[in-house]
Amino acid sequence: MELLSIQARQVIDFSAAYDVIDSTSRMKVGALRRKGMKSIVQDEWNLLDAQDLPIGIVKEDSMALALVRRFLTNLVPQKYHGEMSGQSVCFFKQNFNPFVLRLQLDFSMDRNRLLDRRLGIAAAVLLCAIDSRQN
Repeated sequence: MELLSIQARQVIDFSAAYDVIDSTSRMKVGALRRKGMKSIVQDEWNLLDAQDLPIGIVKEDSMALALVRRFLTNLVPQKYHGEMSGQSVCFFKQNFNPFVLRLQLDFSMDRNRLLDRRLGIAAAVLLCAIDSRQN
């Protein structure tokens, strides 16, 4: 049973935006928008609410490791963290496996439940999809 849908707003877009839709209610949960130029060196995404207002970010762990991944080897697993209102709300860690792309999701630091889990899960799926396309 489909629970979420991620829909690209445009086919080709440097600062791509993706709407996250709850498949059962057909309501927009929020959106994720890639920060164009910043994401060339280090992945960074805006988390947007259902009205497209910025509510947080998801960012790759470190610029040094991001550069190593892009220019030397993609065997270094990626790590991302999400922040809302200056608080950590999620952590995504790629498992090292050259054949299967998997992320571990951790929402335990979001004790106030600032981040809608559906938007967090969609972010992880999108990061996997975009990463596999880049490699």
